[in-house]
Amino acid sequence: MIDQEKWNNHKLLESMNKKVTHMSNQMERIQIADYVQLLNNPRRLILTNLLAGISRGVGIAIGFTVFATTILYFLKLLGALNIPIVGDYIADIVKHVQYQLGERSY
Repeated sequence: MIDQEKWNNHKLLESMNKKVTHMSNQMERIQIADYVQLLNNPRRLILTNLLAGISRGVGIAIGFTVFATTILYFLKLLGALNIPIVGDYIADIVKHVQYQLGERSY
């Protein structure tokens, strides 16, 4: 009876050891210590978030500029086809955009 009890305790300890080792490996893999250090240093956290926000803003601005330029280019090409209804509509859009760009002095 005692041997069976020891065997069960041994198996339980082995199982717990495997689970703790697995959890430790997972925590190391997700770098939880670095995250906790970042949370404990407010200046570094603010600086990191500020740089991330600036980077996102610049990326969005550049992306939108490329997207809008591409759309205007294709609208201009479509306007050159002189499709009766669509061509007039596109020509009006291009005129408005060019007018707005002409007003601004950089």
